[in-house]
Amino acid sequence: MQRTPEPELMDDHAQAVAYAYADFTTSHDFFVDRFSHQFPQTAVTGTWLDLGCGPGDVLRRFARRYPDCQLHGIDGSATMLEIGKEQTLEAGLSHRISLFQRYLPTQVLPLPRYQGTLSNSFLHHLADPMVLWEAISQYTEPGNPVYVMDLCRPKDETEAKRLVSLYSSGEPELLKRDFYHSLLAAYEKEEVEEQLKEAGLSHLKVQVVEHQHFMVSGFL
Repeated sequence: MQRTPEPELMDDHAQAVAYAYADFTTSHDFFVDRFSHQFPQTAVTGTWLDLGCGPGDVLRRFARRYPDCQLHGIDGSATMLEIGKEQTLEAGLSHRISLFQRYLPTQVLPLPRYQGTLSNSFLHHLADPMVLWEAISQYTEPGNPVYVMDLCRPKDETEAKRLVSLYSSGEPELLKRDFYHSLLAAYEKEEVEEQLKEAGLSHLKVQVVEHQHFMVSGFL
């Protein structure tokens, strides 16, 4: 099945609210748990970067797991970030998590380098996937961790609909629709490997993991 791109920014208010207040406990805890398995010896200190952070739920879970780091979340959607800042304040984590509106690749990030870079479900939103990999190369301190997770594109629309039914049957119709479109916009493992090769990051490892996701991990 060919990839069907979706809009890069989630700026519609109703869409942003539905996403920000949905229960992503399983998938977001999975993201943090897999990080701990991939980088068991890594000291998570200093300031880390999350590219495409949305409302910051992953950042808050990561901050609780790793209390000795600061976190910068970057997203292009002002609506998402407004909600995320409120939720971060309510969670008592505003002293450790800072959210910034930036549109890559045209805008500079708050720091020139970060101790590690994370990204969850951002790649499939990008019209040009190299935006993510070039930002990782530019802003991650050499020798430090890179950890990316995103959806794998299913083989056809029938499989995409089955996955929506399997993983989001109890969610609002708006979220089901968005999940379906995200599956169609996702990349295949082989496409990601080609992207990494083009970006000079072919040493990073690509693995297909549970819940229709792939993971990219390694050290810059």
